[in-house]
Amino acid sequence: SLQNDSVVAGGGAIEMELSKYLRDYSRTIPGKQQLLIGAYAKALEIIPRQLCDNAGFDATNILNKLRAKHAQVGPL
Repeated sequence: SLQNDSVVAGGGAIEMELSKYLRDYSRTIPGKQQLLIGAYAKALEIIPRQLCDNAGFDATNILNKLRAKHAQVGPL
């Protein structure tokens, strides 16, 4: 069992922030471009997901926490 699943800045943080930015931006534009940008945003999350998997964490749970933290902080 996992003893400490706290979220710390590091590997994948930039990709999560870029993903958030692109996801938010995609909601402001119409048509196919919205889908393409949304897909690219989702693809950026592969890096932190793989890091979670490699470390033995529940990737879905950790990515949800990361998304929530990035939503709280806002743009830097």
